[in-house]
Amino acid sequence: MGRRGGTMSEAFKVELAKELGFYDTVAREGWGGITTRDAGNMVKRAIEIAEQALAKQQG
Repeated sequence: MGRRGGTMSEAFKVELAKELGFYDTVAREGWGGITTRDAGNMVKRAIEIAEQALAKQQG
């Protein structure tokens, strides 16, 4: 199965990496340098943000 293109913007990924404390690795090595755990935490946080925005939108 091939890789799909990501749906998160580069700016959002950078914001999450900074928030989660591994942006220095991204700046040094690119996205391929982060750990699987960091990537998972980034996705988890993105989902939390999306759920909060949806809840706010629904009132």
